[in-house]
Amino acid sequence: MGFEFKTALVTGAAGFIGFHLSKRLLEDGFHVVGLDNLNDYYDVRYKESRLEHLRPFPNFTFCRTDLADRAEMETLFRAHSIDVVVNLAAQAGVRYSLKNPHSYVESNLIGFVNLLECCRHNSVKHLVFASSSSVYGANTRMPFSVHDNVDHPVSLYAATKKSNELLAHTYSHLYGLPCTGLRFFTVYGPWGRPDMAMFLFTRAILEDQPIKIFNHGKMKRDFTYIDDITEGVVRVMGRLPEPDPAWNGDAPDPGTSYAPYRIYNIGNNTPVELMEFIRVIEKVLGKTAKKEYMDLQPGDVPGTYADIEDLIRDTGFKPATPLKTGITRFVEWYKAWHHCK
Repeated sequence: MGFEFKTALVTGAAGFIGFHLSKRLLEDGFHVVGLDNLNDYYDVRYKESRLEHLRPFPNFTFCRTDLADRAEMETLFRAHSIDVVVNLAAQAGVRYSLKNPHSYVESNLIGFVNLLECCRHNSVKHLVFASSSSVYGANTRMPFSVHDNVDHPVSLYAATKKSNELLAHTYSHLYGLPCTGLRFFTVYGPWGRPDMAMFLFTRAILEDQPIKIFNHGKMKRDFTYIDDITEGVVRVMGRLPEPDPAWNGDAPDPGTSYAPYRIYNIGNNTPVELMEFIRVIEKVLGKTAKKEYMDLQPGDVPGTYADIEDLIRDTGFKPATPLKTGITRFVEWYKAWHHCK
């Protein structure tokens, strides 16, 4: 069902995906209320620079607020008439969750409940929220389908994202709040986070430092370019989920519901071997990487692969940016940002 909206709240607006989505919406003429706490999980200069690209838009309002601050969240919602919320704010990173679990509870759980309560009490028409391919955890059946059970996460980060899906479904059931969860698959592109492989590999190769290759290179990822993610989110934002009349409680389908709730994968639907990913980076940079082969890290999985049939059927969109195109654009941005020759 189509849905007209004027004002969107984008949480995590200074983050990688949040920045790109906010910019796209602003260019399309929507009013965007951007929320971010500008935490120092990585160098805040990246976040501040992203914001500098958004501030010139007259239809952009920035609020430095933490999702976990209930009072501030309630004040924000009272101050703005918000039609749709896209929750991209979260404590990210599988590996960091091993070191600082409490930050995931505060942001991804407490913060998400605060957001749900604000949506409930302020007549928000649609909540779109970021989940993650990490929720598939110990699943080995490929490609990963939203209709598969995902009750075996292998990291705290994944567990919090699965919890978000459960909490959103509960609010959809209890209060009729339309909720759509999006499981992103290995997003990369310009302005990407400095703790992600694309950034780490590029920096190390340019600086003649070795790159760490986990699981001895026996990894596959469904690398998804940022513009494809943004397009998928925008299409979902304007499509309200409806109860599935075919849903059967005797054989429940995790991907749909009797409530106005849906889950979609957004991935490139083309898993790439890690070593091939590195070869493309080397080719674009014109340099060969020094390689250190490592064991699989705790909380990580050897492969991801998105089944996107539901996304294609319901939105008519299929991510399709070629890996070399996406990596070339990232490297161009990286060199410009760091003033490389």
